[in-house]
Amino acid sequence: MSDSPQIPLARIERKKTRRIHVGSVPVGNGAPISVQSMTTTDTRDVSATAAQIEELAGAGCEIIRVAVPDREAAGSLAEICRRSPVPVIADIHFDYRLALTAAESCAGLRINPGTIGADWKVAEVIKACRPGKLPIRIGVNAGSLPPDIREKYGDATPRSLAETALREVGFIEKQGYGEIKVSVKAFDVFTTRDAYRLLSESIDYPLHLGITEAGPPFAGTIRSVIGIGSLLLEGIGDTFRVSLTGPPLDEVRVGREILSVLNLRQFGPTIISCPTCGRCRIDLYSLVREVEEKLTELPQGVGAGLTIAVMGCEVNGPGEARQADIGLAGAGASLVLFKNGLIRRRISASEAVDVLLEELRRGGDS
Repeated sequence: MSDSPQIPLARIERKKTRRIHVGSVPVGNGAPISVQSMTTTDTRDVSATAAQIEELAGAGCEIIRVAVPDREAAGSLAEICRRSPVPVIADIHFDYRLALTAAESCAGLRINPGTIGADWKVAEVIKACRPGKLPIRIGVNAGSLPPDIREKYGDATPRSLAETALREVGFIEKQGYGEIKVSVKAFDVFTTRDAYRLLSESIDYPLHLGITEAGPPFAGTIRSVIGIGSLLLEGIGDTFRVSLTGPPLDEVRVGREILSVLNLRQFGPTIISCPTCGRCRIDLYSLVREVEEKLTELPQGVGAGLTIAVMGCEVNGPGEARQADIGLAGAGASLVLFKNGLIRRRISASEAVDVLLEELRRGGDS
């Protein structure tokens, strides 16, 4: 290997939380932060839902939530869970009886204190979860706070979100149940951040992060990165979902990239590339896009922790490429291949991607 080390894991001091298990996935107490998403299919359509879960799991999603709007959807859960390669969480609103059915097959439940109803209904849900120690996520959303909380605070504030969650935590604890995960989501980044800070100071249950209704892919990604990323930097958060109005596959890709950028986890190689300028004589945009696309086709873990530099010209290109494990730097109409800080050979733009991938498959070693 070269003198340049692989990307180190972050030195972020994570808040110590309790350990629970969502199926086979450990959550809290130092377990890797998990990327979560939610299906967009009709849960009553078993084949479509199972196919989307398979796709999301293949992209690296580790926990998947499905909507359960009615009894027919609840009746589909057993087969969906049987086919799923990752734990499935049932998203329950309004009708607590759907949770009782879901508890028979799912790895966990999400209930919203603003929509689930009276305490006795929550008690019935807990009773159904107890035999399998199923985790219950208390999922508070700014748009669906309980009426008395809305009346007390007038609007969604950090305190109204946190108080709603803590009240539900208290009730579940009184039932002698501790398999709990908590989320307090809002569209506003500052409201969300401060609500999670309040929770983190008050309880040691695992926290699920997210910015709710974040928006379309471009704006929603930026909002989510700022909101979720700022909390992760503070050591807060054990799982999270990037909520985008678009294909859930995008949510998984953004989520994994957030963890990679923060050096909390490494799933594959990191690409360093320049914005280009008038000195560039190759189509760097297309080259980087193709590299990025091809990397998604590699088996998970290939190249994890390695850096790949794809640079456009001779100004910063050679220096960045030398510092990477594998690098390409534009040199006129062709490129120079670097590996472990040393020039290996000159190659044409047309063969660059294939050469780069072949070197990556061999690993960072000479």
